[in-house]
Amino acid sequence: MIESTVPVKVKVKRSRKPRRCLACGVEITKGQKKYCTPDCRQKLKLKLEARVGLVQALNVRYATFYFSDKMIMMDLLLYGTAEIFSFLYPRTPGKKPADDFSAMANLLGNIWWAEKRRTNKRHLAAVKVLSLAERNINGLADVKPSLITIYSINRKYLKQLQIDKRDLLSPELMNIIKNAYRRLAKIYHPDVGGDADAFRKLQEAYEGMMTWSVNPRFQRRRGFPDKWLYDGEKRRWLQPLG
Repeated sequence: MIESTVPVKVKVKRSRKPRRCLACGVEITKGQKKYCTPDCRQKLKLKLEARVGLVQALNVRYATFYFSDKMIMMDLLLYGTAEIFSFLYPRTPGKKPADDFSAMANLLGNIWWAEKRRTNKRHLAAVKVLSLAERNINGLADVKPSLITIYSINRKYLKQLQIDKRDLLSPELMNIIKNAYRRLAKIYHPDVGGDADAFRKLQEAYEGMMTWSVNPRFQRRRGFPDKWLYDGEKRRWLQPLG
């Protein structure tokens, strides 16, 4: 086990409510955004990428990074094994998850290098670091990503027409779009006292959604909706899927 400053065995329950920034954890009170600001997301991404050498040195196939108010967590699935290695590190008051990740990665990286210098063996250095992890406190499904369908559509269209993303797979999608347009046109059309700019945006959304309904486009990607994923094949960290 790593000494005091490092991960302790703890089972953390994560809640989806209230909606929180997936980079820093602050509560997001408006909209459906995943991050409080683009800069906040970018800062965490850069911190993860700057320490990508650690997961590569450990021969990681998949890794996930996530956090709670008290802990940051990194789960690892190595090539050729079904065993999960989990590192848990206490949050530092006043610090963001990105900063705590850097501190944890630096600590583990120093341990790896010290063992590498002592033995001159990379695999023994990896064994040393992995011996400090908790094992199998999470299941394989928590680390090995499944394929998730992502809709290639302008989200502003959904917002303008007040259509739920789940309706995109409905066989009645065209009727849903038309009904939403008619209902909102009665509010925003200039002839009934509505705002011309708002109606123009509604019209644009209607045309865009109708075009998409005729030729729907999807992407299939591996990932998680609420955790950052390291993909060993791509050799980089990927942000949560939306």
